Amino acid sequence: MEIRTFRGADGTRVFYGITGPRDGVPIVLCHGLAANGRQFEADARYFAGLGYRVIVPDVRGHGRSEFPAGYTRAGFAIPVMAGDMLALLDNAGVTAAHWVGNSLGGIIALQMLGMAPERFLSLGLFGTAFRLKLPVITGPVFPLLYRVLGKGWLSELTAVSTTRERAGRTLIAEMIAAFDPRVGQAITGHVRAYDLTANALGWSGPMLILVGGMDRAVNLVLKPALRRIGARENWRVTELPNGGHCANLDATEQFRAELLGFWARA
Repeated sequence: MEIRTFRGADGTRVFYGITGPRDGVPIVLCHGLAANGRQFEADARYFAGLGYRVIVPDVRGHGRSEFPAGYTRAGFAIPVMAGDMLALLDNAGVTAAHWVGNSLGGIIALQMLGMAPERFLSLGLFGTAFRLKLPVITGPVFPLLYRVLGKGWLSELTAVSTTRERAGRTLIAEMIAAFDPRVGQAITGHVRAYDLTANALGWSGPMLILVGGMDRAVNLVLKPALRRIGARENWRVTELPNGGHCANLDATEQFRAELLGFWARA
């Protein structure tokens, strides 16, 4: 995988990996909070082997990517991160792509729908709710957990609670241990309370919503929202019974099969 970099509007360096045939249909696989592009390395190899042009970003503050000077809260606003990803598409020479977002990666994509919907061939979401409203204390809890439990214990506990797959747990633990809790606090200050439902409903393009059966926390918000909204002609909602919050790691075969079928129809 080739590693590339560019600078966001505020000068923050953002890194991404790109692989697959240059003339392949572009797809973006965007990770969640406290993870990084490593979450999708195996999927990137798989889809590239099928002829897709695969882009795997490290969202600012994650993986190789820099954090804004001073870890400013404004530097991690959802529109700022969305702007990074639009700049990523420009840097990669991609007009429009199939976007797949997990958790934070899905939130960023929903924001992008309101900014530049023409950049999407389709949108796939998993582990992402259309809206959240959590207590203000949610943000400060992030660094507190790192201090109280230590990176080692916290990363292991998070991995065990996220997936039952041993390889997936190892990967998650490594990503959590490498994550800076100050970034988590800054981002959580924004994503603890947002509502991007209008962007999702206002887009007429194809959308795939993968509902992980083991992702109980997000499903407390997502499933009632889907029931309220009801069936929509351009949406496909699919259950992944064995999928956790990072469903690509524990329901891998179904995750990939659902995406391939969705992209073929899209």
